[in-house]
Amino acid sequence: MNIEKIAENINILANFCGKRDVPFLTQEAVFPKYGIKQADIMVLFGGSIICGGDILAEGMKNSIAKRYIIVDGIGHTTDSLKTAVNKKYPEILTKDKCEAEVFQLYLEKKYNFKVDFLECRSTNCGNNITFLLDLIKKEDIPCESIILVQDATMQHRMEAVLRKYRNDIKIINYAAYSITVIDKGERLIFENNISGMWEMEKYISLLMGEIPRLRDDENGYGPLGYNYIDHVDIPYEVEKAFSELKTEYKKLIREANPIFASEK
Repeated sequence: MNIEKIAENINILANFCGKRDVPFLTQEAVFPKYGIKQADIMVLFGGSIICGGDILAEGMKNSIAKRYIIVDGIGHTTDSLKTAVNKKYPEILTKDKCEAEVFQLYLEKKYNFKVDFLECRSTNCGNNITFLLDLIKKEDIPCESIILVQDATMQHRMEAVLRKYRNDIKIINYAAYSITVIDKGERLIFENNISGMWEMEKYISLLMGEIPRLRDDENGYGPLGYNYIDHVDIPYEVEKAFSELKTEYKKLIREANPIFASEK
């Protein structure tokens, strides 16, 4: 498979996984589609690269929600987030901090913003949502609409987890970034620069790891498998792109780390 086709297939997976339901994170963009100017909650999940913090700050500047929450404890992306934050701000003390705390420190340093709540116990997409819902219930926060911000590779799955537990909530997806991979002289590069972006191999690994998880079969996370998420329809072109990429990157398909699994 030539490099141009590889880039095309990567972008097909990226467009499927990295859902954005509105073109901009503004009241003017949200109102025509959803009939609201503010969501009840905007939540950033710690699995995102550092630019997720910038997206949250953008939403706060635009008063896109009534409450702001950061969710995540310790997971497979924690070390990379700390490294990215300390590269920009060495004075931020990230040792012994969870992802939600690290993002909050970043927001305070760069924007002088503070969110309403932190959820610091979760370790994976499943308990990201269940612990978030526990927090919402405990704090008696109205939640008829919610903006979800997660790393673009995991955005579709995050929505599917929430739909499993609360299909009555109006969900607005806004992946932390949108990026295109291109062929640059027979090598893959990102078309634009995004703060804290994954290395290319890591990005491909994350994307490819999502498709088996999103499937609703005996090995997937859907109701017919592990039942971690609601049913997701995977279009033919996405499965085809994944299948073709497997011929080049089979060893990059990310396996779940049992260290971060939820307790049974």
